[in-house]
Amino acid sequence: MKYIALIYSNEKTDPKPGSDEFIKMIGEYRSATDKFIEDGVLVAGDPLESVNTSTTLRVRGGNLETTDGPFAETKEQLGGYYIFECDNLDDAINMLP
Repeated sequence: MKYIALIYSNEKTDPKPGSDEFIKMIGEYRSATDKFIEDGVLVAGDPLESVNTSTTLRVRGGNLETTDGPFAETKEQLGGYYIFECDNLDDAINMLP
């Protein structure tokens, strides 16, 4: 069974790229990714670009509408994901740090 772990963050309060705190955070993600690989459960995973680079797609009345920027203003944004292949939900949950 495949499971997806969504990584949410707050771009306004998260460490800024290049800062010591950001480097530490990325190191923690790298360690987690290495463990998922070592445990043989990682199918895929990637960070996503900033919401500032996003484009929202909507179909209205059969017409495609595109809008630059995120769909909704939220405190947290989807920042990345991991896809695991595990025997069950408990195993997938136990993979998370």
